[in-house]
Amino acid sequence: MSPVLQSVSPALCLFGVLTLLLCPSGLCDCKMPPPIAHGSHEDVSSFLSFTTVTQYECDEGYVLIGEPKISCTRSQWSSPAPQCKALCLKPEIENGQLSVDKNQYVKPENVTDEDHYIESENVIVQCDAGYGVVGSQTITCSENRTWYPEVPKCEWEAPTGCEKVFTGRKLMQCLPSPEDVKLALEVYKLSLEIRQLEQE
Repeated sequence: MSPVLQSVSPALCLFGVLTLLLCPSGLCDCKMPPPIAHGSHEDVSSFLSFTTVTQYECDEGYVLIGEPKISCTRSQWSSPAPQCKALCLKPEIENGQLSVDKNQYVKPENVTDEDHYIESENVIVQCDAGYGVVGSQTITCSENRTWYPEVPKCEWEAPTGCEKVFTGRKLMQCLPSPEDVKLALEVYKLSLEIRQLEQE
């Protein structure tokens, strides 16, 4: 045996004995770390450590729910693997607004961005007066980072008998000055009178 191997051999032997004493076969062996959807993991165990430590991280557009690091001692993981939940961009609703079903889901502390909603979170669409929901009023953030069903629209629908009132209101919202609104209303009134004369 070479002098180099003779000097290294006692150290290797001592390390092997310590390994057997501190971590007998079958007690420290852990199965592969549990995989997670939309994320990855890596071994971050320290050198010569008898504890396996795995760190998880999520793909872009997903947020980690649970412990980011789990360790394995005596063939058991310290906790279940975390999950990567999808983040959905806040839907833009013209002529409407959003409300969240607060009782349905509690947003985790690490999700502070008000422009995003987390997977399984429900959003309720409420249209402005005179507008009706076209599509599903309740939508849910899905695993693929899209809303399901698709985001509805708020379309104009004047209730029966209120057409003239809502027409005037729309003119006031669309035109820049009261004078323009007055002129538009006069033109509208004139067109109604002409229509009535044509029907007689």
